[in-house]
Amino acid sequence: MPVEIRSLPVQIVRFVDESQPGSVAVEFKDAEGHLHTVIDKIPIFTTEDLWVDSTYPQPGSMPCQILGHWHDTKGRDLSRISIASPLDNKSTDGLSEFVVLSRQLSD
Repeated sequence: MPVEIRSLPVQIVRFVDESQPGSVAVEFKDAEGHLHTVIDKIPIFTTEDLWVDSTYPQPGSMPCQILGHWHDTKGRDLSRISIASPLDNKSTDGLSEFVVLSRQLSD
């Protein structure tokens, strides 16, 4: 079975580190509305030339691997995703797998 990689929209909320190419914090909500934060290098999330003096928030996206799809008892189309693949990311809480609304994901 081929690995399915998609993009999860995120909000780039703040600049974190000035080492090249710079790091930012991004946020997204899972299917239950819980807010998650991920910190990584700017090019992971956007092609924009962001820096400490840029205006935040900014739109961005994060690659993720689709682990599965299903419908819950509320009729929602859900997807389990991993941000550990392809980039070995984790949230600031140490999580790498999340359940999101499938409509959040793009190709």
